[in-house]
Amino acid sequence: MNELIIELTEISARDFFGLQNETIELLKRYFPKLKIVARGSKVKVYGDEELLEEFDRRFDLLTAHFAKYNKLDENAIERILTSDAKDSQNLSQGEGEVLLHGVNGRHIKAQTVNQHRLVETIKKHDMVFAIGPAGTGKTYTGVAMAVKALKEKQVKRIILTRPAVEAGENLGFLPGDLKEKLDPYMQPLYDALRDMIPAEKLANYIETGVIQIAPMAFMRGRTLDNAFVILDEAQNTTHAQMKMFLTRMGKNAKFLLTGDPGQIDLPRRVISGLKEALLVLKDIKGIGIVYLDEQDVIRHKLVKKVIDAYKNIEHQN
Repeated sequence: MNELIIELTEISARDFFGLQNETIELLKRYFPKLKIVARGSKVKVYGDEELLEEFDRRFDLLTAHFAKYNKLDENAIERILTSDAKDSQNLSQGEGEVLLHGVNGRHIKAQTVNQHRLVETIKKHDMVFAIGPAGTGKTYTGVAMAVKALKEKQVKRIILTRPAVEAGENLGFLPGDLKEKLDPYMQPLYDALRDMIPAEKLANYIETGVIQIAPMAFMRGRTLDNAFVILDEAQNTTHAQMKMFLTRMGKNAKFLLTGDPGQIDLPRRVISGLKEALLVLKDIKGIGIVYLDEQDVIRHKLVKKVIDAYKNIEHQN
């Protein structure tokens, strides 16, 4: 039986292995044919030579991630251990790119392979579709790219919009004026912006129209020039809304459409404008489409498991 010995010298073995050797337990799960033993700062691995080489390569990526971020959670471990060879290289190279410095010096980065792919696609294309389930960072990454473009004076304004679909609630019965009624729909966009722009400056941007957050109805009749425009929750647009939105694109504009075709809140028999657009526009040169999946979930580790569980049910039906 072949043996591989790895010694951790430049990082804390205790912090890297985690409480109750969590990292080692995950490694055992992904390499069931290897015998893995951790003692002190050393890891001894026994098994087939080819598997040992793969283990060594993945372990290097894990230690590089820990050295860069000083942490290693379950989501990061799973991304590194399950990505293919090319994506593993992108993980080690692309994750470190700081898109911008947010509030309190927070580093806003692409944290997964597909988020990095989304960043690169937005750089190269003026219209991009980001498709994936909840928690994969579609909107957050998009807002970061929009704020980056604004700060670098590539655009003069940011426009964020969502279809105000009543998911089981009657909008008319909610208290307050139109803005107060719509704000709950826009909250994820506000949350992302608050991470990236200081409160006082954000309020000034909104007051002066540099950043506009509005429902889709406010887009009708406008030509959106010199703007980074994000349509969030695009799966809840109708055919007419999607066509109207896409034809608002003006000069020097970036359009990003995010959505999850698995979470449509439209009435039955109403076709999702997002699903239709993906079919109609898929062969048009200059439009980028990026798919994110459960490997990109960066919320609580249970979110990924919830997505997997529902996916299994949907496959059975």
